[in-house]
Amino acid sequence: MPEAFTPSTPLLSVVIPMLDEAGNVLPLIEEISKALQAYAPVGENFEIICVDDGSTDATTVEVKQAQQTNAHVRLIRHPKRLGMSAALRNGIRRARATWIMTIDGDRQNDPADAPRVLDLAWVKGRDRKVLVAGIRVNRQDTIGKRLASRFANKIRKGLLNDNCPDTGCSLKVFPRDSYLELPFFNGLHRFMPALLKLYGHETIFTPVNDRLRTVGTSKSDFLGRAIKGAYDLLGVVWLMRRTPAPERGEEG
Repeated sequence: MPEAFTPSTPLLSVVIPMLDEAGNVLPLIEEISKALQAYAPVGENFEIICVDDGSTDATTVEVKQAQQTNAHVRLIRHPKRLGMSAALRNGIRRARATWIMTIDGDRQNDPADAPRVLDLAWVKGRDRKVLVAGIRVNRQDTIGKRLASRFANKIRKGLLNDNCPDTGCSLKVFPRDSYLELPFFNGLHRFMPALLKLYGHETIFTPVNDRLRTVGTSKSDFLGRAIKGAYDLLGVVWLMRRTPAPERGEEG
């Protein structure tokens, strides 16, 4: 069994939504652990929260296996699929740290980028209101996925003015409390740059590596996501226009 995890309140919580990611779980946890342990500002002061969103394969079994040798790992399991936004929300609500890092469970995000993303978030101190979001370079997705993403991002940027060229990248760092203050809805994770900017946060975008998925298959439903995304976009436009001006300001 692993040694007791200390300290009791970690500096960083890494939240990973997972759906049928057997085969990716163990190598991903190992990569994240090595990257953070080698990063001096974090070291051993982190936790990894795996949120199994109703998987039907051995995802939960592999997370429990990781827990036998890695005391940083925690497991949250949904009895049925609730979607990525709900998985992120439940993981972040259960997180013990004041700072959150989110990362995909399919290993396409590269944990080696984590220290640089954290540096950008913490360079001016750990009490700032900031979102640092990865922008995938050399994307390893199909041409269809890249074109659809480019088209959707262009429309979203035009309507929301969030200056984010890639909201689909899951590698993000932000304060836990900032996220929990946002109105929750399915699809929230794709509108975080616009909403956090609206609520007075600085937004920083940085290039990150995108890797080829080697295990499992994508869970994306392009047509369904496009339809839901259009509804969400209209809702966020309405929300931004109806948010009172004081919500956009800073205290002092």
